[in-house]
Amino acid sequence: MVKSRKISKGHAKGEVIITKDPISFLGGVDPKTGDVMDPKHELHGKKISGKILVIPSGKGSTVGSYVIYQMAKNGTAPLAIIALEAEPIIATGAIMAGIPMVDRPDEPVLDILMDGELVEVDADSGTITILNG
Repeated sequence: MVKSRKISKGHAKGEVIITKDPISFLGGVDPKTGDVMDPKHELHGKKISGKILVIPSGKGSTVGSYVIYQMAKNGTAPLAIIALEAEPIIATGAIMAGIPMVDRPDEPVLDILMDGELVEVDADSGTITILNG
């Protein structure tokens, strides 16, 4: 079990999609489909909806918070977000959208988690559990 800091309350279980690139939701993710559309991003062409998104941090415009909120309304949002460092844009978006989010994990999650791995995020207790490891 990996301990972390709660950013946005909630609980989710699902498959990991991981990137070492910070992500911008404004212009970087299509809120209608959940696809990463930034051609320079490591996840370009991949869908983050219905997954546990693991990122170093977010980047970009404050409007990104509203893109995350819109994704939740559209049913295209990630199930949960794990960040090394939650900056205000993604943290605010996760809180507004009701997406469980944690940051500052006490283990190097970008190195120990892999795409498709099944994890459980309990943001209320600040824990990440690898279910198939």
